[in-house]
Amino acid sequence: MSSELLTMTEEEILDQIKNEVDGNRVFLYMKGTPEAPMCGFSNQVVQILNHIGAEYGARDILPDPRIRQVLSSWSDWPTIPQLFVDGKLVGGCDIVTEMFQAEELQPLLGSEAS
Repeated sequence: MSSELLTMTEEEILDQIKNEVDGNRVFLYMKGTPEAPMCGFSNQVVQILNHIGAEYGARDILPDPRIRQVLSSWSDWPTIPQLFVDGKLVGGCDIVTEMFQAEELQPLLGSEAS
């Protein structure tokens, strides 16, 4: 995958991002993978999503630095992770954590776990 990604143009990366966000009800851009997060903020969002039993797709932004550049330019959000629900940016680690603690994230994701 990473070698294929490195040959993609920025426009193709943007198309892939749009397809991932549109094609998944919940999608997380993160450093690493849900099985092996590569930063504490990504890990925290993964732990929250897993705790509430959310089904989500994820993309590791680390293999190609252009993913982060294109994503942040498109979403107008500078930091990683970025969580999208129903095609809209929810936010990063701080916002996801605050929403979880306020029990606002669970209904958004259709989960009753708290």
